[in-house]
Amino acid sequence: MTVLEIWEMLSYVVTVIGLPVAIFVFLFEQRKERANEENEVYQALSDNYQEFLKVVLENPDLRLFSTPSTPNLSDEQRERMMVIFGMLVSLFERAYLLLHDHTMSKNELRRWRSWEDYMHEWCSREDFRTALPQLLKGEDPEFVRYIQALATHHERTAD
Repeated sequence: MTVLEIWEMLSYVVTVIGLPVAIFVFLFEQRKERANEENEVYQALSDNYQEFLKVVLENPDLRLFSTPSTPNLSDEQRERMMVIFGMLVSLFERAYLLLHDHTMSKNELRRWRSWEDYMHEWCSREDFRTALPQLLKGEDPEFVRYIQALATHHERTAD
């Protein structure tokens, strides 16, 4: 076998074996990188929700963790409540836009359901449901339909 024939045979080996392996490794790394990016997005949203909960804890007079409406709020308290609910709706919309899709993998669905649980929890609160129409002005139409459906469900079950 001549040197030229050896080089030609090696080029065939690279084409037949090396190229598919390189494509597989590339696709595997791409998938791994995409999963890491999705985890980073989820973690950033979770961190934002933790920061939101700190704001809620700093306002105990609003009783934001109780399901029934907080009675007899002053104008200043109502304004703080609306600001806090506005922060929450903004966070929920961001989670919806970044995590929700009609076709989700098992992991994506698991991450989304944790946010859906938060939305259910807040939609069970009467004050939040009452404020939603005002808070949802200008928000993403799909998100608006989604959270309004949750709020309607909780309104029916509360009666």
